[in-house]
Amino acid sequence: MLTTSLLIILGLFLGIVISAPVGPVNVLCIQRTLQHGFWGGVATGLGAVIGDGILASAAAFGIKAISGVFVTHELYIEIIGGLILLAFGIRLFFIEPAIAVAPEQKSALSNNATIIPRTLFLTVTNPGAFFGIFTLFGWVEASVGGLDEYVNSFVLVVSVMGGSLLWWCGLSWLIAKIRHCLNEERLSHINRAAAAILILFSILLFAQINGTQ
Repeated sequence: MLTTSLLIILGLFLGIVISAPVGPVNVLCIQRTLQHGFWGGVATGLGAVIGDGILASAAAFGIKAISGVFVTHELYIEIIGGLILLAFGIRLFFIEPAIAVAPEQKSALSNNATIIPRTLFLTVTNPGAFFGIFTLFGWVEASVGGLDEYVNSFVLVVSVMGGSLLWWCGLSWLIAKIRHCLNEERLSHINRAAAAILILFSILLFAQINGTQ
């Protein structure tokens, strides 16, 4: 059995591993940071942090209600997730670009709070996130001989959320540092590129759904 310190380190590592791969939320985080500043990116990531926490809790505590709902209604959840991605992409493609917060100004988390539930839903409807977290937690339990105590499971879940938050804060900070080079013409190009990536993700998801039928 791992000590509490090692569980925290492992959880932080897993949180970064889960968040780092290029995906819809990473694309949205970068776009949102460029347009709204550091806290715009962090708000985008917070939805993913909460979503990762929900999925990690289901994996660590064996919450069958959550995993059962996902497995039973997997097709419908994937379709809804794909439609949301498509809607995000289309809206971003046609929206008039504007730098909402100038580089010399400070953004605020409260001004970006509306993005949190949207990225939360994107995370929990992402089959890759669901199965990825369950696979990683299965590996942890097999490696350490199981998480015997609820305290250990809680520590691991909170640490995973902490690692995820570290990733989103780091990514937002890095993008915020270079956004002073941005103007509305460049933002327009970035918005369209981000929109194309999101639409591509939705197409790939629908193709995957179609392939499993």
